[in-house]
Amino acid sequence: MKAAAAALVTGLAVLLMIPAASFLYEAGGPDACARCHEMGAPVGEWRHSTHRGVPCSACHGDALTADPRFHLANARRVVQHWRGQAGERAQIATAEIRAMLPRCRKCHQQEFASWSSGPHAITYRSIFLDDKHNASRHLMDDCLRCHGMHFEGGIRDLVEPLSTKGPWRLRRAELLEEPAIPCMACHSIHRRGALHEERRLEAKIAGPRQEKFRPSLAFFDRRSMTPVEAALLPLPAMREGARPVKMSPDPRQALCYQCHAPLSTRQIFSGDDRTPAGVHEGISCLGCHDKHRQTTRASCSNCHPRLSNCGLDVEKMDTTFANKNSKHNIHTVKCADCHPKGVPARRTRLEAAADN
Repeated sequence: MKAAAAALVTGLAVLLMIPAASFLYEAGGPDACARCHEMGAPVGEWRHSTHRGVPCSACHGDALTADPRFHLANARRVVQHWRGQAGERAQIATAEIRAMLPRCRKCHQQEFASWSSGPHAITYRSIFLDDKHNASRHLMDDCLRCHGMHFEGGIRDLVEPLSTKGPWRLRRAELLEEPAIPCMACHSIHRRGALHEERRLEAKIAGPRQEKFRPSLAFFDRRSMTPVEAALLPLPAMREGARPVKMSPDPRQALCYQCHAPLSTRQIFSGDDRTPAGVHEGISCLGCHDKHRQTTRASCSNCHPRLSNCGLDVEKMDTTFANKNSKHNIHTVKCADCHPKGVPARRTRLEAAADN
């Protein structure tokens, strides 16, 4: 009995020490965090970031965080530090990314609501337990480059079996309903830039120049486990057959190409590519797609009037914009696709309205 009681007291003491240590470090602010070498770089980046007016605990949790996994993860970090196993830079684990999402929502309510209703909020279940996909293509580590990029292990640690014969299951069942493409897939919370409070100015600035006030855009590179800012990401030189395709200079769309990428041939619509050609050639992805929801509803009016040069309603034309089964893909549709005998002369709105 005495041994059991002693073990219980020791266990409780250890559990109390973890939040107590958190309180101690929190009282010291970011300087306390930076005392550990592996935290020096992240804290230094935070000091110049768009979130530098936000305390560390607002995003990463503190001594009052109710989730015991948070404190156990911190305890493991302390042990790794003492053993010299911490590495040169502290990394955020999958569980911590999941815990941060509600904290993102607290300040970015509109953006979070848009993301939640769009395809990038897709869950691990929908991605990795898709019977139709898994039966036709082998799951591999490269899947994690865009889906589950913060997952610490490889595909073998996440899904089994790794064959085209199921049934398949997640080895980490707690991830089933978690988003596989969280906010931090495309945003770096420590990116250098204007204070978050100053970003209200971006509403007055249209197009690519918003990047000045949206400094967090970055792609999380799974290989280096660090975000790469959008300005450093390359835009591919795309081709349609032998013809070079005009590309939009919008630096933000370089982020899209990291996952919606072509094959090595750089042909439009190869692989997962969606580079626009035809009448929409040279338009940025974000010229039509909402940046968080990815919908294109009412986007036509961003560039041209409701009626086209030939007098037709652009939103009702025979394209995949109006009908997903149309043979005329909205990304590559050309005037000649509907006018094989030649494009008719430009008509005025009054002339088109008179015919209708």
